[in-house]
Amino acid sequence: MAHKTDIEIAREASKKPIMEIGERLGIPAGSLLPYGHDKAKVGQSFIDGLGDREDGKLILVTAINPTPAGEGKTTTTVGLGDGLNRIGRNAMVCIREASLGPNFGMKGGAAGGGYAQIVPMEEMNLHFTGDFHAITSAHSLLSAMIDNHVYWGNELEIDTRRVVWRRVVDMNDRALRQITASLGGVANGFPREAGFDITVASEVMACLCLASDLADLQDRLGRMIVAYRRDRTAVTCADIKADGAMAVLLKDAIQPNLVQTLENNPAFVHGGPFANIAHGCNSVIATKTALKLADYVVTEAGFGADLGAEKFMNIKCRKAGLKPAVVVCVATVRAMKMNGGVAKADLGAENVDAVRKGCANLGRHIENLKSFGVPVVVAINHFVTDTDAEVQAIRDYVATQGSEAILSKHWEKGSEGSADLAARVAELADAGTANFAPIYPDDMPLAEKIQTICKRIYRADEALMDKKIRDQLRAWEEMGYGHLPVCMAKTQYSFSTDPNLRGAPTGHSVPVREVRLSAGAGFVVAVCGEIMTMPGLPRVPAAESIRLNDEGLVEGLF
Repeated sequence: MAHKTDIEIAREASKKPIMEIGERLGIPAGSLLPYGHDKAKVGQSFIDGLGDREDGKLILVTAINPTPAGEGKTTTTVGLGDGLNRIGRNAMVCIREASLGPNFGMKGGAAGGGYAQIVPMEEMNLHFTGDFHAITSAHSLLSAMIDNHVYWGNELEIDTRRVVWRRVVDMNDRALRQITASLGGVANGFPREAGFDITVASEVMACLCLASDLADLQDRLGRMIVAYRRDRTAVTCADIKADGAMAVLLKDAIQPNLVQTLENNPAFVHGGPFANIAHGCNSVIATKTALKLADYVVTEAGFGADLGAEKFMNIKCRKAGLKPAVVVCVATVRAMKMNGGVAKADLGAENVDAVRKGCANLGRHIENLKSFGVPVVVAINHFVTDTDAEVQAIRDYVATQGSEAILSKHWEKGSEGSADLAARVAELADAGTANFAPIYPDDMPLAEKIQTICKRIYRADEALMDKKIRDQLRAWEEMGYGHLPVCMAKTQYSFSTDPNLRGAPTGHSVPVREVRLSAGAGFVVAVCGEIMTMPGLPRVPAAESIRLNDEGLVEGLF
């Protein structure tokens, strides 16, 4: 029997009015700003009134390094949230919003799959509630005001060779990575080199996702460094006087978006920094609000645990005072086989030896996650082609790592298939054995923080940083930024900077190409290897297959 597609399942969903979902959480109708019938923003005044409530337990879902075989991290996040509700726990899901760039490039959607989805699926993968458009507009306003300031006399004495504020668009467009702006004569300003990043790499996105409220957001926006003078002193967004207007553009975008799973359980979908080029977590305000509204909050961090989970622990938790109770690391039999050397076309055939060989990648993630002081459970995201012997091989391996692996069939069966995983996760969360701590202290020098992540998480021999980069890091320390955490921009496909090097490589080095100071967000970005902060589209973009059918429904997005 042919399985229904994700979109067919999503369209058959019996959604409840969003006011009903809010009512279940104790959110009065007056505190919800509805966007249609099935999504709404939660008002800041209601969030402000939650301060005295006790926090629920935070559960992080992460994964092995992604492979073309698929891992299903978001699907597992949603399935676990539904499973916890099924076994009688009051649970909520928190995930990121989808970026249009990858949706029309490689991915084709990011709201879960099978019977573990968040709906409305189409809107979430397209414009949703307009948050990314607001972020793009706020970022673009600042870009325009910088060049306008220079045009009208440059009172701040900006050195136009040292404007570090790049432009953004929420699309994969490699042609815009490096451009020349203001051509065409005196009326158009002073020509200079510029470039575009994707919106999800914008520091405005990072500021919104790490801010505690609108006032904090405006403070962070104001602290963003946009350029330097000839004497190398910094010019900020507040110096340009753009922070107030940017906050106005973001006043709705900062409010969390409430939606629901296929099983009508509440979910926040808010914010969306990439994990390979930014910090990869949903907003602090959504996570903290959910912790006041539910006893268990299931959230995810992007890509493999070496990127998303590391940044969740070292950046988001550090900045927001969050402490995860349990980490769930998602793996699949198929991905283990691929890490073990099996070609994608051959993944359907049983190969227990390849599963065992590929488990090294999973083992390293388990060890890394445990180093943060949090208990780890492995969720084997079930595919119908998995055999009992292959599943048992993962179970046996994980047991040797001092953890346990639980088979979860949420994609096929929804919460019925994830109940076992949910029961174990709840048991571990309730036990309170977590003793969370980031892996480096605030006062460690910036270069040492980069080395620590490269050696302890990626298991590299060293991070390679030339004198120019080391001098830049020291200069930022002298300016008072030495206490900031670091955000690694690196390929998601490998522990190394070589995307083709699978498994658990050792003996490699991590070349740091450049460093960027995100003074508003509150971290230093280290750009490693060949990673791009503006992705390109693949040879055959997903967009070629996306269209409206005769019934006016979207086809090809999922």
